[in-house]
Amino acid sequence: MRKVTLVFSAIAFVFSLNSVVQAKVQMPESVSSGVTTVELSQRQAVHWVSVDQIEKSLQDQPPMAIGFDIDDTVLFSSPGFYRGKLKYSPNDNSYLKNPAFWEKMNNEWDEFSMPKQIGIELVQMHLKRGDNIYFITGRTKTKTETVTKYLQKDLHIPADKMNAVIFAGDEPGKNNKVSWMKEHKLKLYYGDADADIAAAHELNIRGIRILRASNSSYQPLPKAGRFGEEVVIKSEY
Repeated sequence: MRKVTLVFSAIAFVFSLNSVVQAKVQMPESVSSGVTTVELSQRQAVHWVSVDQIEKSLQDQPPMAIGFDIDDTVLFSSPGFYRGKLKYSPNDNSYLKNPAFWEKMNNEWDEFSMPKQIGIELVQMHLKRGDNIYFITGRTKTKTETVTKYLQKDLHIPADKMNAVIFAGDEPGKNNKVSWMKEHKLKLYYGDADADIAAAHELNIRGIRILRASNSSYQPLPKAGRFGEEVVIKSEY
């Protein structure tokens, strides 16, 4: 009889331990709806727009010339820039003035750049409309470049629709993108930087902001929507 009692006591003890373990892993009571990292980027009072909304806003307009910045707009190219900083100027940003860096970046290191999903979606939407797309970058021009090839492949652009990348350079106190936008008679320009939106506003064309990824090598992050411009929702990736 004592053995039976001991067996039942052991069983009861095991069940009591199990209930304690279960109690420890129970989820706490929800006190709010919570928020995702994507939703966090949408909480500021800026003029958010989606790709669909942009397409609808252009519905009754004929094909036009459209412009895109490259770095942090259609490509996440920080891996190449990070490599360049480590190789040429680990203690400062002087690598950005080094021709050797730009030769590497414009001819090899975009192999490590990732196309942004928003870039693919926007480019494909404009191709479907029949728009003429230009890529205007602030990168320094080099004798040769493979950026055009990578963009065509990564953004799925037909060869006969791909214009060669325009290297506007980056001179202090001068926004060289303005002259290129004017020359190609752009009606709309997408970019992540304040200078991109400022260039569009200078020519009185529609400038739409793309969110720069928070882990971009290009810091500090700009204040999207600070000029009252449209900001594409979920465009950080």
